[in-house]
Amino acid sequence: NPKKTLLSGVPNSLPALVKAYRMQQKAKQVGFEWENVEDVKKKLDEELQELKEAIGKEGNQHNIEEEFGDVLFSLINYGRFLHIDPESALERVNKKFKKRIGYIEKNASKPLIDMTLGEMDTLWDEAKELE
Repeated sequence: NPKKTLLSGVPNSLPALVKAYRMQQKAKQVGFEWENVEDVKKKLDEELQELKEAIGKEGNQHNIEEEFGDVLFSLINYGRFLHIDPESALERVNKKFKKRIGYIEKNASKPLIDMTLGEMDTLWDEAKELE
């Protein structure tokens, strides 16, 4: 019987977004947690800065991806402090995006591929107004 670890209860098969949220919850149970939301926000800002530096400085795709992952992980943590389930929040935005793109498709006067970004953006704004 392998010794049970803190994070062994978080299945590897979970989607990465859900897994990050659950691992953070487990770490919190043993006190590995930021003291306040301001510190979490500072960490997010720090990670965003590190991503910008990785993009600007070297263009190393592996490093950029790692820094992007750090931003996502920190953003999930920030959301957790704001009592936001990241999976639910992202799914809500996915549905909104799908609805707006559907509005653009339905109301376009020509195929989307033939439209300018400005033309599509006008319809996007109309879709927003109808929400």
